[in-house]
Amino acid sequence: MTDMPLTKNIDMSREPLDLAQYRHAGGYVGVLRMLKEMAPADVLETVKNSGLKGRGGAGFPTGLKWSFVPSGDDAPKTKYLVVNADEMEPGTFKDRLLLEGDPHLLIEGMVIAAYTIQATTAYIFLRGEYLRAETLLRQAIAQAHEQGLLGKNIQGSGFDLEIILHTSAGRYICGEETALLNALEGKRANPRAKPPFPQVSGLWGKPTIVNNVETICNLPGILHYGIEWYQGLGKGADAGTKLFGVSGRVKNPGCWELPLGTPIRELLDERAGGMCEGYQLRAFLPGGGSTDFLLPEHLDLTLDYDVIGKAGSRLATGTMIVLDDRTCPVGMVGNLMRFFSHESCGWCTPCRDGLPWVDSIFRRLETGGGLLSDLDVLTDHLEYLGPGRTFCALAPGAMAPLGSALKHFRDDFEAHINTGACPWLK
Repeated sequence: MTDMPLTKNIDMSREPLDLAQYRHAGGYVGVLRMLKEMAPADVLETVKNSGLKGRGGAGFPTGLKWSFVPSGDDAPKTKYLVVNADEMEPGTFKDRLLLEGDPHLLIEGMVIAAYTIQATTAYIFLRGEYLRAETLLRQAIAQAHEQGLLGKNIQGSGFDLEIILHTSAGRYICGEETALLNALEGKRANPRAKPPFPQVSGLWGKPTIVNNVETICNLPGILHYGIEWYQGLGKGADAGTKLFGVSGRVKNPGCWELPLGTPIRELLDERAGGMCEGYQLRAFLPGGGSTDFLLPEHLDLTLDYDVIGKAGSRLATGTMIVLDDRTCPVGMVGNLMRFFSHESCGWCTPCRDGLPWVDSIFRRLETGGGLLSDLDVLTDHLEYLGPGRTFCALAPGAMAPLGSALKHFRDDFEAHINTGACPWLK
């Protein structure tokens, strides 16, 4: 997210930069220039023109999202910025690396975002298990306060900002932005009906922007080096770089900052080192546990939001989960269904009742009690729990790996039924 080599696997063995080291490396240059020379509307236009898209999964243009926050004399005076650091998507670990590796990058980005929407209070909603991240963030916030980079009248600009770190009680649903806002307010973490959208009526009914950690961490570079620099980082239609991770039976699992538009084959073969000896690639989830499977024939596609979308999946978090030829795809998807079933908040009937039913079918398939009719039931659930049928995107996200698995690995499902057990365990 800075001038680090774009092909370097992120090294988590070092301690993060403290404030002095971060500033020596060029940190806070962009935000100080912004406070002296730019109006909020100027920053908004810069972020819009940069082409930055949200890195939390949806890929929605960040500047456009911010533009929905009311501004002007008639706008509410109280506004909030919330950073979603409740990283619980299966297979996803990119935000943790930023939180533990460069906390001041996040803080600088939060000042930029808060100034743009004129929010004087910002929250970091942190996954409760991220204990090291919590310690490092508290230290970084304190350092920024000591140097006048947070608090009242930041660097004499007249702009105030307080950052509050809130640790989550720990549910996947808290990653959905309106459920997150309910949790911040001390309520049960259920999603809200939209509209109204958080940009108009969010935290405690006030205009609120919720952005992912990685999204916010792109802002300092844009303000420091400019729009053309940022757009020039991408290789394809999308601007900037992204953190891409690979997990599974590869020789070098890890996370890399690479240009958007990098070929999938380069990520898998050159960065992750290819498959482990004795294993072949069968399929992969390109963006975490709630995306559709892609196949080896898709390896020459580029890591762009629209390109992956046209192939039938989503770039989402950009963290690839590899399925090899010696791992049962039914067991892999069943593990995901167990997770999504457990994490349903129970707010809407299709998700509350449908996901446990799907989970129970997978348990039967694995233990020899599956029926061919179960495959029809699973197929029906693709519609029952699909987009537009549930209160939020949790269940539709769970249906993505299920639907693509039924499409690509139906023989494996039928083998479980015909042999009375998982054939991979024999």
